[in-house]
This record gives sequence, structure tokens and C-alpha cells, in this order.
Amino acid sequence: MKKDFTPEKELLFLALGGSAEIGMNVNLYGCDGKWLMVDLGMTFSGEQYPGVDLVFADLEFIEERLDDLVGIVLTHGHEDHIGAIPYFAEELGVPLYATPFTADLISRKLEEAGLLGEITLNVIEGTDSFAVGPFDIGYVPLAHSIAEGNGLIIDTPYGRIFHTGDWKLDEEPIIGDPTTQEELTELGDDGILAMVCDSTNVFNPNPSGSEGGVYRGLMDEVKRHEGRRVMVTTFASNVARLHTLGEVAKATGRKLCVAGRSLDRIIEVAQDSGYLQDFPKTVDFQTAMQLPRGDVLIMATGGQGEPRAALARVAEDNHPISLQKGDVVLFSSRQIPGNEIAIGRVQNKLAERGIVMVTDRQSEIHVSGHPGRPELEAMYSWLRPEILVPVHGEIRHMQEQVRVGQAAGIPHNVFQKNGDIIRLAPGRPGKLAEVRTGRLVLDGDMIVPADGEAISMRRRMAREGVIVVALDSSLRPHFEVLGMPLDEDMTEFQVEASADIVQALGKLKGPARKDRKALTEAVRLATRRAATRWSGKRPQVKVILIGG
Repeated sequence: MKKDFTPEKELLFLALGGSAEIGMNVNLYGCDGKWLMVDLGMTFSGEQYPGVDLVFADLEFIEERLDDLVGIVLTHGHEDHIGAIPYFAEELGVPLYATPFTADLISRKLEEAGLLGEITLNVIEGTDSFAVGPFDIGYVPLAHSIAEGNGLIIDTPYGRIFHTGDWKLDEEPIIGDPTTQEELTELGDDGILAMVCDSTNVFNPNPSGSEGGVYRGLMDEVKRHEGRRVMVTTFASNVARLHTLGEVAKATGRKLCVAGRSLDRIIEVAQDSGYLQDFPKTVDFQTAMQLPRGDVLIMATGGQGEPRAALARVAEDNHPISLQKGDVVLFSSRQIPGNEIAIGRVQNKLAERGIVMVTDRQSEIHVSGHPGRPELEAMYSWLRPEILVPVHGEIRHMQEQVRVGQAAGIPHNVFQKNGDIIRLAPGRPGKLAEVRTGRLVLDGDMIVPADGEAISMRRRMAREGVIVVALDSSLRPHFEVLGMPLDEDMTEFQVEASADIVQALGKLKGPARKDRKALTEAVRLATRRAATRWSGKRPQVKVILIGG
């Protein structure tokens, strides 16, 4: 590897996102002077980024080497694997590769962004290999909680990679035909240099479970609540779950109603791609509300507590779909870490109205799309890789998978995190170098650094409050105080802060008395000290000099 990190006669791996965190997956493989990107995802914002919805990996490393980037291969259609494409694909300027269902989701994103004709999107059907620069790539169908989940076989002059993507083992997958144990064992027989593997569910000591089991669980629950209106909330992208709910509706004699634009979109994409061909005809909101309560089954978005989603609006009783005491909501989804408070808020509102709730803790109405420890161990035994590289997890998940790999007898288990350049071959695998990585956020219509001044200032303002001080031409201060606990003491605070400002200005000597910068800083510090005395807060202080 050259000092500018150009891959030489070697095979490199570099995660820009998705390692030491869950979501925002962006992985690079390098050999013979070229880089291949696998997935281009994003994650949703939390309280650490006020006013921000979307968070992206900082692609600076590869943006500085665009001549060496040969393409982007997408494993599947979840947002943490394709969600950043509309924001970065044009700048990256390389072809995209995806299977039909994933490609349809991507093309709709590109169309919404006005980029449909600007980006080359190659649709890959079947498992035949295709060449992207020095890489020969083939899709390996694997079960996951979305249609067309795939691993990748990446052949290079220096060895074969099995990049798992997101996966699980499922004997009853409902949608799709995952690669069998026998086929995976044959891949192992041919030799796998490195397995780059999903770590999300490594702490689960049990298999993740089957979609077929969920079908039976949902059927039992809907039958158990005969005569009641039943709403099921699930991840919109889980086409197998949508198929299951369609079958449950038909088997229980209920009409199906769909509440949520993302559900409508996924159903349309799935049907365009050949899935959900026997999906029942749905009824609109008005018709659903006119049916006897036990004759309707409602699918709704919002199981993660999203405030604008259908479930939250139903909980607030401001949606065309209404539930009443005794009706039932089935949470056919898991809590994504970080969403517990939002989910609890919605559930408490439902509970206050006497609506019955059932989660996966009470009934088998959801299974994970990621492998538990027994599934990881089974895959290791079939593929028999020389190297294990955990990805797609927080540090604790990836370190645990290193330990699982070691216990399973994998010769080399490599822990890495975003920014670590790992040489996989030739020689002993390990870390070669570390490059800068980071996060970007979509703030309004602009993509800016997550640790930039605008976001940092916004956090400080939210935490400490803001005081604006305007000095008139006679240097008399006027205050505007925002977000501080001074309501009852405001008059006294302003009197004392004004006295502090007069004293601070009186200490300025000579030219400093007419220096606008010196005046501003003296006023800022005096105001902040007074605010801290009165409130214990350290607010942001903005000083405005009016007139001369």
C-alpha cells in the first residue's frame, strides 16, 4: 500500500461506516490500485443532533480517490444500506449494482431526487458473477427481513471474500429461496479467505427464529381477538411479514387496510418485482371504519414510535383509522435501540385509552433478521474461512463475535472499526493504518459535518439556553433571554447583569474602550457570569452593538 493508501498487490478492507455502530453501512475493498464500495447507507438522527433527521458516513477518504473507485454494490434494500445513495451517488460518479427488488427501491429514490437519468444502475438477475474492475462478484441469496437479502462472493487475485450483508438462517422464509447449507458448504470447499460478517445479534444464544413461526403466531393472535379491531405494526420493508399478514387476513375472514405511505410503496415495489402476487385487495380507511370491528385487519407504520407515523396518530386519536377500548395492537417488530422512549410514549397513550397491546415478548409475532450465535457458528462451519472480520455492530458486538470466531477455530479473527485499513492478504491479516472518518448530517437542505459549529452550537443552546444582549449608542444593555429558568427573577437578573456590564466596560482602558471586539467580549463574559450566578447555567451569549 502506497503512502496515499492506494492498494498495491494486496487485498484491503476499510469500513467508513457501520463498524463500531449499527447502521450507516459503507465498506470498501481495495486491490490492484482500485476500490470497490459495498453498500451506501445512512442512519436516523437522535437527540445528539437537534433538528436533524438523517446521518451519513463521511466519505472524504474515497471522495479524494474517485479515480480509483470502480463501483458500488448493494446487498439489499434497507435504509442503512442504500439510504445515502440519493445524496452521494452523483458525486461518486460510478455505476451501482443491485438485484431487481433493491434496484426498484433505489430507482424510486433517484427519481425523487431528480437523478434517475444521471446514475448508472445495473440490475443483476440471478447469481452469475459480474466484473467490477479487478473484482469478480456474485450474489448469494440469504434470508433477511426484506426481499432479496444477499451476501456477496467477491473474488480477487489475492483470495475470495464472503461478505454476508445482513442475514439469518430460516427454514421457512416465506419469501425467496435462500442458499442452502449444501450450497454454502460447497462455497467453503472452494476456499474462503475472509468472511466479513454481521454482528448485530451475536449476544442472542438462540437462533433468530423463522418467518413461518411468525405466521402461526400472528394467526393465533388474530383469531384470539375475534370481534375486536386488530392493528399490526411492523417494518414496512419486511415483505415476508406483509405476505404473512395478507394470508392471515384471508384465513380469518378480515378485510385488510393499509395505513402508511412506506407500506404502500413497499407493496407496490414488491408486486412490480414479482412478490405479493396473491396479496388481498385492500380497503380504504372509510370502508375499514364502516366494517364490523372483527372484520378488519389494519397494517400500520410507526412501531418505532415515529411521531408522524400512522400508529402515533392513531394513539393520539387524530387519524382516519380509530381504535377504542378493547381493540388490539400487535407489535410485530423489535425495539431498535434508542427508540425505547418514543415507543413507550405511544404505548402509554394506547394503554390510557384501554387498547390492548401484544409484543414479541408475549407472543411469537416477530423474529429478528440477524443471526444468533448458533447461526453464526453454523455458517462458520460451512464456509470455514481463514479470516473473520466482524462488522455491522457496536464495539461490544464485534468484540464478542471475535471471541465466538476464536472458539469456533477460525485461524484469524480481526477486530476493526471505522477508519481502520485492514490488509487481508498477502501475509498475516491485520491493521495497516488508520484514516479519518466521521459523520455528516442532513440539516435542512444542506449536508454538514456532524461535529461542525452549527450542530455543536445548537446542542449548547438546547442544553444551556441563550441570552441576546443589545447595547444601544449609550452602551445601555437590553436583554432577550431564551430557554433559561429565570422567569420569576428576570427583573432582578437584568438589573444585576446590567451593573456587571457597566463595571466590565469601566475596566476597559485607552483604545479598548472604542474597540468593538473588546467591547463585545467584555459584555459577553459579564453577562455569562451573571447568568451562571443566577441559574447555574452557562448560556450562549450573543452581543449586538447598535449604532456607533
